[in-house]
Amino acid sequence: MEVTQVSKSFGARQILRDVSFRVQPGDRLAVIGRNGEGKTTLLRILAGLLAPDGGRVSLPKGSRIALHDQRPPLEVEGRTLEQYVAEGMADAIAAEDELRTLEQKMEAGDHSPQVMSAYERAHSMLERAGGYHWRSWMMRVTRGLGIPDARLGDPLAVFSGGELTRASLARALVSRPDVLLLDEPTNHLDVQSTEWLEDAVAEMGCAVILVSHDRYFLESIATGVLELDQGKSKLWPMGYSRFRKERALALEIQQKESERTAAEIARLERFVERWKAGTRSKQATSRQKRLEKIDRPEINRSARSLAFGFPPVAASGRIVLEAQGVEISIGERELLSQTSLVIERGERVAVVGPNGAGKTTLLETLIGMRPPTAGRTSTGHKVDLSYYSQHDQELRGDRSIVETILVETSLTRTQARTLLGAFLFPGSLAERRVEDLSGGERRRLQLALLVALGGNLLVFDEPTNHLDAESREALEDALDAYSGTIVLVSHDRALIDAVATRTLAIEGTQLVSRDGGWGDLLQARAEERASAPGEGTGAKSAKSSAGSSPAPAKKSVKAPAGGAKERSADRPGKGGTGRQIRQLETKIQRLESELAAVNAELIRPEVLGDPAQLVALGETHRRVQEEIAWALANWEKAAESAGA
Repeated sequence: MEVTQVSKSFGARQILRDVSFRVQPGDRLAVIGRNGEGKTTLLRILAGLLAPDGGRVSLPKGSRIALHDQRPPLEVEGRTLEQYVAEGMADAIAAEDELRTLEQKMEAGDHSPQVMSAYERAHSMLERAGGYHWRSWMMRVTRGLGIPDARLGDPLAVFSGGELTRASLARALVSRPDVLLLDEPTNHLDVQSTEWLEDAVAEMGCAVILVSHDRYFLESIATGVLELDQGKSKLWPMGYSRFRKERALALEIQQKESERTAAEIARLERFVERWKAGTRSKQATSRQKRLEKIDRPEINRSARSLAFGFPPVAASGRIVLEAQGVEISIGERELLSQTSLVIERGERVAVVGPNGAGKTTLLETLIGMRPPTAGRTSTGHKVDLSYYSQHDQELRGDRSIVETILVETSLTRTQARTLLGAFLFPGSLAERRVEDLSGGERRRLQLALLVALGGNLLVFDEPTNHLDAESREALEDALDAYSGTIVLVSHDRALIDAVATRTLAIEGTQLVSRDGGWGDLLQARAEERASAPGEGTGAKSAKSSAGSSPAPAKKSVKAPAGGAKERSADRPGKGGTGRQIRQLETKIQRLESELAAVNAELIRPEVLGDPAQLVALGETHRRVQEEIAWALANWEKAAESAGA
């Protein structure tokens, strides 16, 4: 695909101007930019759903494009979920139908050149669309994205918006396009499905252009970055981590050049103003001409980032939240059984688990928004709770942003405007109506309200949904400096690694407590699998943690893309470190070879046609991935120790 000088405007506002880039098969290009920079607009232009005002999009003849654009299907009547996903395989289905018709003709004795030629064309079309095993591929995709086999026959009308969005993603993937366009593909996916998607996209080998705020996902997938800023594009032919470093360096150089130019302009202006009517008027005129020729550098707007901090909070009692013998059910389904836990002052606890496990329900039960089926929950002494829901708050759309802050908080107008400026609503932007805000802007307003309301217990349910990468990092920085207690539900692995000192994982109907963040969780699970039955595993039920002291600081595990900050860890002695590093490198190479062998098995036709083998290999694939992550984390710590 080649994109040349594409431009697009909506009314008087130009969204894109002179956007140009090229992608080849195997390239995976991440489109980066602040909310409102035109990322989704660009994808829709590439998919042919929007016509550009100028420029062109060129594709080799016969190329197929598939777009997943976050929007669930509009027409939900009369189709099952399986039928909707299978629409992505329309070419394969049409080729099979054509082959069936031609085979009937041949069985009847028609072996004319026309029939044989048509049969060859239909067979080639079927092979290009995935071959006879396309149904196995479809089942692999739906299972990988967390769609149960038992629900494939259900009508679309009974599914939630998030479930329909996953179905839309499945339909795009099963089509095996030449160019795959993904707009926030990890929204509504749990971590397990996201990690499956990372592998599947890389395995497909097609050109991929994607928009995502998930930094782990970008680091895993992207081979290049297309940055959009004020309608212009810049291509960075590198991975996401390197892009972040290179861009930060470029912005620093740009800022210094801007400051140097501004100082020169100020010097020339002072001279012109002082001598324009005096004895040096000729020199003043000369300097005025120099002023007019100076190029005033534009500062990349992405340098303007969210920056805020939570106010100091009053100390609560030692116990902040407590549950004793809690059972949680929805209808006939039991989510949690006989759960007891204590969350103490200053802890930072991340609740993790697959979609549908009951994370939000647990959160709402702990803070008293819904009663447990059995048992009891309580809030500690002097706990001042602020809750950030994953759903939009009920805010009046006819109010302006600043009016919303004034009505919902006790801030003065000056204080409200200062706060809103920190959340990228300066000046006249604070006068915009709430109903006109984008999803990301509404989330920023919710964050501003949370900061204004304060509290010594912050409870978050998916706080980074719809936030761009810079806003996510600003939230991490603010939470890192926050002195109260934090409980959060999130699929953002970088956020968990940056903030959490303890994870509570919903596993079946049990709640399992482990110290540390996401990297530590992967390591603990790998160790638990490696341990013989009955041996200590490092995991403990939430019940056994009741009354325990606050969790220790987590081990050093770096999140990719510079998002999560490194945590301190005890460094091992240097003696034997070199040997440990070599051993870990050997282990990593062995595990990567094992992973490659599993990947090779997963694409064999006989395996794709055997659901039992697919499930077993999928479990092996996840296990080896987690063991690699654990080994890499230990290698990193050993390498740091060796260099200390």
